[in-house]
Amino acid sequence: MIHFIGAGPGAADLITLRGKTLLEEADIVIYAGSLVNPELLSYTKTDCTVLNSAKMTLEEVIDVMRRGEQEGKTTVRLHTGDPCIYGAIREQMDVLDTLGLVYDVVPGVSSFIGGAAALQEELTLPGVSQTVILTRMEGRTPVPPKENISLLAAHHATMVIFLTSTMLDELSKRLIEGGYEKDCPAAIVYKATWKDEKILRTTVGELANTAEEHGIHKMALIYVGGFLGGKYERSKLYDPSFTHEYRTASK
Repeated sequence: MIHFIGAGPGAADLITLRGKTLLEEADIVIYAGSLVNPELLSYTKTDCTVLNSAKMTLEEVIDVMRRGEQEGKTTVRLHTGDPCIYGAIREQMDVLDTLGLVYDVVPGVSSFIGGAAALQEELTLPGVSQTVILTRMEGRTPVPPKENISLLAAHHATMVIFLTSTMLDELSKRLIEGGYEKDCPAAIVYKATWKDEKILRTTVGELANTAEEHGIHKMALIYVGGFLGGKYERSKLYDPSFTHEYRTASK
């Protein structure tokens, strides 16, 4: 059996119980070496074959999986965060479908959740934002034209921007084009939940300067929006004047 597993945002104890159990049982582990915390590999058994996919092509990864199935072995494909977000798992699963090989997917804690926890912030605040946009700038991987950062910024929803820490000057420009003020609160979270995590609070206009000042050029998430500010409305769920299925409002 082949298992795609989300490793979580970084800290080794933030993998799910199911993911950890499968990792312990695996005969073969193919892990995203450039992103997955190597401490997670300590959960594997001593005779497990461990391969770093940063040095492999898609075809090489599939070949290892195919041979593992032929030999009756358990293979774990260990992805960072949650594998369904920028995990490039669809192309792997499509090939496995063509080969008639069975697999499953174990969700993980996404890095954007780990980053919000590190910030100790709530991404969806009443009266501020009830929508979270997960996106990225185009690099070597293009982005559909309708998903240009400036167009998404026009919604003024909470934004979490992946894979963009080397393009922060351009990111600021597009966020401002979309309607954010230069002094809109923003944050940079480097390696959320790792031991060397860094949390930098800044503004949209100062994103690039802040990152440069602290030497951050990769493995960082960018958070933008009013949820980083101080004003919001109290939740109705716990308002004593609000009636719902489990509680009658007090007079």
